[in-house]
Amino acid sequence: MNEPKANGPSADDDPTAGVVAPGDEAETPDELLALWEDEGPPPAGGISNLVACGVTCLFGIVGMILSWNLSLGTLTDPAPGFFPFVVALIATVLSAAQIVLGRRGGDGEKFISHSVTVVWGVLSLVIFVAVLPLVGFEIPSLLLSFVWMKLLGGESWRSAILYSVLTVVAFYLIFVVALRTQLPHLF
Repeated sequence: MNEPKANGPSADDDPTAGVVAPGDEAETPDELLALWEDEGPPPAGGISNLVACGVTCLFGIVGMILSWNLSLGTLTDPAPGFFPFVVALIATVLSAAQIVLGRRGGDGEKFISHSVTVVWGVLSLVIFVAVLPLVGFEIPSLLLSFVWMKLLGGESWRSAILYSVLTVVAFYLIFVVALRTQLPHLF
């Protein structure tokens, strides 16, 4: 038996079926990916990626030199510069690999007005490092966590306050109480 068709086009006839408009909710991972691509900034291009990799590589080299000056020690008895040296080495190697292999432009994004949040994040981290020895671990960590969650991350007041307190308490319990590290702290 043939059933009569309802008036109007069916979902099978709609060429925009499965396309998510900005502001709509995605139902599948493919729709979510398409939505992110539509909302994201345009690609930066090869020259921008090369410059970013060059700057990162330079930071890695400077980090290795500064770490070397702190003394590296050995694998069984690492000195203060050992782990910073390893991190700087990894950053340098990955940057050099990206310079050689990833110059085609790929997924890098152009700087847009929202990109300035990275600058605020780095600036707040520099202030945190400068204030930590003077005030202790707890207050600067609480303020840094709150700034990152509320101002940079856009969390609600309640979430930012709650998660900041929980984060600092967790770090305090792990690093000060359990591991007995030599962090400057008030309590």
